[in-house]
Amino acid sequence: MQEIKSMCRLLLLSLLAWSLFAQTPGYGVRTRVFTVTIANGASLSGAVDLAGYRVMAVQMPAALTGTSVTFQTSFDGTTYGNLYDTTGTEESAVVAASRVVWLEPATFVTFEYIKVRSGTAGTPTTELGDRIIKLLCRAL
Repeated sequence: MQEIKSMCRLLLLSLLAWSLFAQTPGYGVRTRVFTVTIANGASLSGAVDLAGYRVMAVQMPAALTGTSVTFQTSFDGTTYGNLYDTTGTEESAVVAASRVVWLEPATFVTFEYIKVRSGTAGTPTTELGDRIIKLLCRAL
């Protein structure tokens, strides 16, 4: 009985160690930061090919004009559409300068290409300078 308890403890410790290292880049779970730029005078960034990654969060630059971001997505990198949920509400996140905002990863799992918009499709916000936005991603 003591051997079984020892084996169970060893197994639990191994699982705990694995889960800790799996959260560290280079030790299991692959993470990557992609960047997109919203140019001065524009509201929509260029596209980024996520190539097997899903967006987990966005990190906003130190200077920012808009207070929300929305997204355009594409399956093929050619045809983009505004991203809406099943109720017809545009997917958005409230943002501010120098803030990291968590996004629901399941929202982005099926899209390989993404653009970030300052504001909404109906009311885009023109940025008053080049804005480099970081997309914090994890491998699928």
